[in-house]
Amino acid sequence: MATPIFSSRVRFGVFEVDLRAGELRKQGIKIKLHDQPFKVLAILLEHPGEVVTREQICQRLWLADTFVDSEVGLNSAVKKLRDALGDSAENPRFLETLPRRGYRLIVPVEHLSGVADPHWKESTSSSAVNQRTVEADLAPGNAAVVAEQQEIVLEATARPARPRLAISVRGKVAIVIGVLAALAGGVWWRLRPLPAHQYSIAVLPLRNLSPEPDSDYFSDGLTDEIISNLSVIDGLEVKSRTSSFTFKDKPRDIHSVGAQLGAKLILEGSVLRAGDKLRVNVQLFRVTDDASLWSGRYDRELKDVFEVQDEISRSIVNQLRLNLGRGQRRYNTNLEAYDLYLRARSLVNGTPGYDAEEIAQSIPLFQAAIAKDPSFAPAYAGIADAYAYMSATPRTFNPETAYSEMRVACPKALQLDPLLAEAYACMGLIDSRDHNWGEAERAFRRSIELNPNLSRPREDFATWVLTPLGRLDESERELRTAIELDPLSLTAMNSLDFLLVIAGRYDEVLSNSRRILASDPENYAAKQLSARAWVQKGDLQEGIATLEKLGKGSPSFLGYAYAKAGRRTDAERIAAQYQDWPWVQALVYAGLGDKDKVLDGLREMAANKDPRSGFYPLYPEFAFLRGDPRLNEMRKELGLPEVR
Repeated sequence: MATPIFSSRVRFGVFEVDLRAGELRKQGIKIKLHDQPFKVLAILLEHPGEVVTREQICQRLWLADTFVDSEVGLNSAVKKLRDALGDSAENPRFLETLPRRGYRLIVPVEHLSGVADPHWKESTSSSAVNQRTVEADLAPGNAAVVAEQQEIVLEATARPARPRLAISVRGKVAIVIGVLAALAGGVWWRLRPLPAHQYSIAVLPLRNLSPEPDSDYFSDGLTDEIISNLSVIDGLEVKSRTSSFTFKDKPRDIHSVGAQLGAKLILEGSVLRAGDKLRVNVQLFRVTDDASLWSGRYDRELKDVFEVQDEISRSIVNQLRLNLGRGQRRYNTNLEAYDLYLRARSLVNGTPGYDAEEIAQSIPLFQAAIAKDPSFAPAYAGIADAYAYMSATPRTFNPETAYSEMRVACPKALQLDPLLAEAYACMGLIDSRDHNWGEAERAFRRSIELNPNLSRPREDFATWVLTPLGRLDESERELRTAIELDPLSLTAMNSLDFLLVIAGRYDEVLSNSRRILASDPENYAAKQLSARAWVQKGDLQEGIATLEKLGKGSPSFLGYAYAKAGRRTDAERIAAQYQDWPWVQALVYAGLGDKDKVLDGLREMAANKDPRSGFYPLYPEFAFLRGDPRLNEMRKELGLPEVR
């Protein structure tokens, strides 16, 4: 490995290093770093993106005849370096450990002065070729690595290209991961191909209005954070810091700046610090006509400089995404957290009301992902979904307990990412439980607008909003679209059959159920739905036989079938056994023809905030109640139309 001679001052991320002075600074603030850790950093800075072996570092740190435990000494130096950078071995952002081999600096390095020797020039040239390869791979049309119906791409732009790793998994979800590189040890991911750049933006250095001398470091640092964090917006081309900072402390004309930088949008603003108070003003302009598209003001107490910078920059970025009306976020999270999320998401995709135990297993996995990355919004939305699906019936989980958990997790997801489709979908579930049907519909439609390729929000929209509202044709369209998007999802197919039972299309239910059971012979939902279809078609013997085999979970429909078959004693025995389950009372007494007791059961379901209260009266088992003013009054209290 050649040892290049390069400039005495370099920058990586928010850090600057003066190699001659032996100083490390973070946005102008000197960071204490002892001699050995600093030497390790200097060695790694010579070879950014390359593996430097432990032997090579030790040879540079200690002379051959020096008596020292180099393994322990190097481990200690690396730990101190990580502490100074605020980095970790588990979730590296700057310094990556390659077990039993060495270390690698995984951020781009900018040389601020000096001239490199020929060896360095050659290395740089090679890196430039690799960088162009990465850029080509990430160009629209080339970034996608497709696996059946779902695609996940891990991407970055700061390190030399690394070989792609493809992993094929057969199951409900097929995942192919393309690993190009890792920026700051992170994993950029998204669920759609990278769109062409529709916007280009330049962030001009924020003006420093503060009276304190030498305080430019804060306004410049905040500008850097905004430029860096804007990379979360898909399809947004962000002009480099070097280009933007040529306009620092210079008169600015939006047209001129936009023309010189090739930007369609310009973000500028100012920073004012007074004691422990901070005010940041920012404004977004459109270059073509100088129109102000958005402006914001942020007043904060300055307790932690870097924390405030990060909070404001993330807020500005999210506001830009909202005002541009687009921009699916890409998350800079570590692979371990993302793996936990994928495992959790595969579990939560079970059928509500049937797969509660499996769904419950997803919650600790989502929580573990959040523990590793507290800003990972999709994991919070996943927790809300898990509680919603677990409590689809009170038989499996208390709806009020679940509701309180959903009320915490879902708004947190929206706060972290106000354009996350999954977050709007879980808000739709919350609104439906509040019987705010209009808000629920708006939330689901916003979710579908943000990511029309997700199938689960369409399923939930159909089941928990459109069906209770009696809009069965619309519900069917959403469910069929969901199946087109995810044709291997048995949950989506069961959701369609659930609707078809309500619509009285029993032959279709039986046909669909046969296909599902051919794929999954133990699918509980398919068996129950087919049994209900048999009963409604009049084949009570077949329906009862199927329901008796199902056992736990179907006493309500079995009691109804017993009653319709004239087995009153058996039906009443089930009603007595499940006196605390109002849905069982409603269905059994529907089979026995007792309207008063049916209505009592339905009212108690609503009073207990049973999520099924909206669609339960639409069941064909309650057809004899249609037109009863008491039922319609109860529906009116829930904000729902009459059942005719």
